Amino acid sequence: GVFFGPVHFYFVPPCPPLPRKGEGRIEVSLFLRIVVIFFAAILATWAAGITIALALLGPEWHGFTGDFAERTGFWMLVVFATSFTGGMVILPLLVFVVAAETLRWRSLLIYAAAGAVMLIGGYFGTGMHSRYDESVGRSPPVARETEIAAAAGVVFGLVYWAIAGRKAGAWRAREGRTAA
Repeated sequence: GVFFGPVHFYFVPPCPPLPRKGEGRIEVSLFLRIVVIFFAAILATWAAGITIALALLGPEWHGFTGDFAERTGFWMLVVFATSFTGGMVILPLLVFVVAAETLRWRSLLIYAAAGAVMLIGGYFGTGMHSRYDESVGRSPPVARETEIAAAAGVVFGLVYWAIAGRKAGAWRAREGRTAA
């Protein structure tokens, strides 16, 4: 600043003009929508991780006494399943979210089916699935791990739909109203 006696004078650049009514709302709506999508993906991943942990420990649940080691083991399994789920679904989820927001898919069944497909595809994509010898007369049974992946995927899709999916494309509806 410039010093003139006891008063400092600072150069203050002029403020940019205020946007007209309706301008700038699309960017804010899109930013808030991305925050909601990110939050929904994190919570859906946690829900899928808890589902996997419950499914893996379910048969032994009656034997749990509730001591600290058992609870710690359960939550460590939840953290592992959550991180594994998040790693498997990040790219398919990105593609699905772009499609759902663009096409304004809001159906609960679409999100449940997409979640199941994403986790089953991720499960088979890791190469950890059970391999059965197929015979000509009958098909191999569905492995329990595949059922767990499908159930966790449905939970993933339902939680994501409850938080973000039921309002998919809503930010674009505001775009149409401001242009009119």
